[in-house]
Amino acid sequence: MLKTVNDLNIHERGIVKMINVSGAIRRRIIDMGITPGALIIMKKVAPFGDPIEINVRGYELSIRRSEAKNIIVETDFGGINAGY
Repeated sequence: MLKTVNDLNIHERGIVKMINVSGAIRRRIIDMGITPGALIIMKKVAPFGDPIEINVRGYELSIRRSEAKNIIVETDFGGINAGY
């Protein structure tokens, strides 16, 4: 199932399929290590909902929901989300 990172639930995982934005925002997202094929795990949401904290490539990263809406992930990949 395809979702945006913004739509992930806490502890849900997804593999990046595409970054649906161009220009400086795309470059910033890629520079943070969020590239196609990377595993993203939703960790926390700030008390007022923004920013969100994700785990990508073994480190914790806070991003804005407006950026997370541009990152498309696949969440169904062999039952890896089972138990979360």
